[in-house]
Amino acid sequence: MLEWIRFGLSAVLMLGGLFFLLSGVVGQYRFHYVLNRMHAASMGDSLGLGLVLLSLCVSADSGWLIVKYLLVILFVWVTSPTAGHLIGRLEIATDEQHKDEMEMTRK
Repeated sequence: MLEWIRFGLSAVLMLGGLFFLLSGVVGQYRFHYVLNRMHAASMGDSLGLGLVLLSLCVSADSGWLIVKYLLVILFVWVTSPTAGHLIGRLEIATDEQHKDEMEMTRK
């Protein structure tokens, strides 16, 4: 019975992670502005990959393997948003017409 619960929880986490990864890929092609694309990529990587690796943690039997997966999750959660932020700052610093490309509503 416990194996079925682990399998079900692992499947739900895996499907959720794959959904967020797929949403990030769709956002890459759907959005036109580079900062919107960066947001989609960063969030898809962080949340999607985190859920997929968490699913592997639930289904793993070895304690060391679970520790390795958790370290990879920690590494991705630290590096992906930082890299997205730095690339976004570079885009703002180098693109002189970035305000023309942004869609902002003002009252």
